[in-house]
Amino acid sequence: MFRFFGILMAVLCGLPAWAETAMNIGYLHVDVPRAPTLSNLDPIPADNGLAGAQTGLQDNQTTGKFLGQTYTLEPVVIPVGDDPLAAARQLLASSPFLVLNAPAEVALAIADMPAAQGALLFNASAGDISLRDEDCRSNLFHSLPSDGMRADALAQVLVQKRWTDLVMISGTHAIDLAYATAMRRALTKFGLALSGEKTWDADADMRRTASQEIPLFTQGFGDYDALIVIDELHDFGRYVLYNTWQARPVIGSEGLSALTWAPVIEQWGAAQLQSRFEEQHGRKMKSVDYAAWAAVRTLGEAVTRTNASDPATLRAYILSDAFELAGFKGRALTYRDWNGQLRQPIAIAHPRALVAQAPLEGFLHQTNELDSLGLDRPESRCEAYQ
Repeated sequence: MFRFFGILMAVLCGLPAWAETAMNIGYLHVDVPRAPTLSNLDPIPADNGLAGAQTGLQDNQTTGKFLGQTYTLEPVVIPVGDDPLAAARQLLASSPFLVLNAPAEVALAIADMPAAQGALLFNASAGDISLRDEDCRSNLFHSLPSDGMRADALAQVLVQKRWTDLVMISGTHAIDLAYATAMRRALTKFGLALSGEKTWDADADMRRTASQEIPLFTQGFGDYDALIVIDELHDFGRYVLYNTWQARPVIGSEGLSALTWAPVIEQWGAAQLQSRFEEQHGRKMKSVDYAAWAAVRTLGEAVTRTNASDPATLRAYILSDAFELAGFKGRALTYRDWNGQLRQPIAIAHPRALVAQAPLEGFLHQTNELDSLGLDRPESRCEAYQ
């Protein structure tokens, strides 16, 4: 009777005929040294990303039990200093499906391994634009938005609010430099420009002197409409708010931010995902969690719709117009067939509320409004997907 019910469900949902399918998904987390910050109020959970993948696995299993599909997750954590390629090689020996929580250079090295040719890899943590551009790989998909997508989302807000006189403070870490570059690119793309820019003084101790140092540091900007703060490590940015010489909005890494996911997202059924995640893991879902969840769910959705489990069939389906992922963001999520990036809305939020969701109204596109965020087809130099 259970088998009959599975077949009936497949017919009712317009799915392929029922057949038993098993999928093992590898999850590789590569620990990296984290630079010291002025505050430890926002510790990164040890299971950041992995928890999202586990929730995605649970969702796959819930659907799969009616269709004869079984899913397992094989997580591996690589401590600082250990070889991630050796671990990736072992994971790929047991599964051609791998979710990566790793720096961009590690993701590229894994994608280039002979064992990874023909595999499906999902980048769930590196926002580097280059991975979607000149350094793209045909076996590497991206469930995390690029830095460019997040920067474009903020630029749309600036245009909509007519905040055109802009200044920026950026940190000195590599992740800050990458996001600052993406922000400058986004401002140019949307016809904006910076009237002033400063690099943060890493030697300042804002816990003691924020009320004295920040006004002096920002006084030279004069008047402006909004201050962009680029501090992806969340080091100094928290001390900039409410301490600037001019009382102006702060956006970027602090204040009003462009986020993949945030606890304040509650519409479109998101509250249900939030509560399931919190019940399972005892904390709020973070952006890397969401990206890992989306990667695992992408595979589950592709298996369900194709009734197949080989990488070539699933890859073709994921990149086709038929694929859609219900991502609790108000729009169906799809993959760009020119660089493997998951199209998705970007939340514009502060810690207490969701303010808007990009793309904003009025920012149109000839084929898909979500392609107004990040590298559009004519902008991308990715050739691996052609």
